[in-house]
Amino acid sequence: MRAVGLVTEYNPFHNGHLHHLRESLKVADAEVSVAVMSGHFLQRGEPALVDKWLRTEMALAAGVDVVVELPLPWACSSAPDFARGAVQALNAVGGIEALCFGSEAGELDPLRRCADLLMSREGELAARTAQLLRNGVNYPQARAQVLSELLPERADADIAAAPNNILGIAYLKALKQTGSALRPLTIQRVGAGYHDTGVGANNIASATGIRMKLAAGEDVVALVPVAAYAPLRAALLAGERFSPDNYFALLTAQLLRSPQTLSEHWLIEHGIENRLLRVAEQAADLEELIAGCKSRQLTRTRIQRLLAAVYLGISKSTASDLLNSGPRYLQLLGLSDQGARFLAASRKQRSLPLIQNFSRVHSALKRFYGAETPEHALSRQQLDLQLRATKLYALLLKNPSTGSRNRDFYQPLRRVE
Repeated sequence: MRAVGLVTEYNPFHNGHLHHLRESLKVADAEVSVAVMSGHFLQRGEPALVDKWLRTEMALAAGVDVVVELPLPWACSSAPDFARGAVQALNAVGGIEALCFGSEAGELDPLRRCADLLMSREGELAARTAQLLRNGVNYPQARAQVLSELLPERADADIAAAPNNILGIAYLKALKQTGSALRPLTIQRVGAGYHDTGVGANNIASATGIRMKLAAGEDVVALVPVAAYAPLRAALLAGERFSPDNYFALLTAQLLRSPQTLSEHWLIEHGIENRLLRVAEQAADLEELIAGCKSRQLTRTRIQRLLAAVYLGISKSTASDLLNSGPRYLQLLGLSDQGARFLAASRKQRSLPLIQNFSRVHSALKRFYGAETPEHALSRQQLDLQLRATKLYALLLKNPSTGSRNRDFYQPLRRVE
């Protein structure tokens, strides 16, 4: 059974994702799609619009066969770590032949040229970027300037600066770094651009644009596949969606409660904790908090990631231990009947525990790694972070659930025929 891997967030699943799914199956000549999807906190540091189970339901309804969670901290990391964690997850599932990603370039050769050059001159890239940062240039501008100097063709420098191309280059680097047998494929991104807020051809809008429309009370039914719209609409009507106001209140309380420990959190460095505290004492909402912390050296995305690290209590040591080791287990969130057959057929090729019943997660990890091993300790760190993220995300919903917030233990595996 030929399978193609997809790296996704589905925040929420929309027509562009459906195009990516269908074209990926086509170019990979695959019968099965396996999506590695971020959980409750995403690559740009934002909490997800709706929870990971609802997003899984949307994906399955639209035709995805298997949904596996990309765990923290990889899901909330910059492109290199995000891509490496996703590739490691796809490698570990076993039986997947290709990874297909969308890109502005729409072809692999220019992305490969960029990836090869950046890997061969990684030290130089980092040093020259750091020098520009010290001179007051912000990170996106500094990286763009260095890339334009290092890459021989101006067109390649432009390619390396486009949002989806950046991730595509990171996937290509991660495939080499992990010695992956996955065959890379790319399709042209169509419709609205990554940051666009309008609607492009074929009713394809960016996830950012869709979330903005929802926040403004606008209808998005034309922008989401029909089968995926029903679960989204039900969740939104029930208030089971992310509330920036709830996040701001809880995050500000965390910042002000323990100022002396802020510097211990992942991504907090160069005295940014002092600015965070000053802004937190006066900010009126989440947007004002983020905007007040921005500087020439700190992008909005970086600030959102470090705020998520503070909210979730991710320490520097925990993030370092996990990012250096790779995922220790994967959570299976949902599957189709076709996906179930694929997982059964590829079971012997799997290299990590694939957890679907959390009532047995502790025994499964202990059995796989041994009770007193460093690997088991790392798996417990990953598990502790996941369980904490699920419970704390539940507090961010507009209408928080009144049931147990330890939802990883009682939410059923999502299934479709």
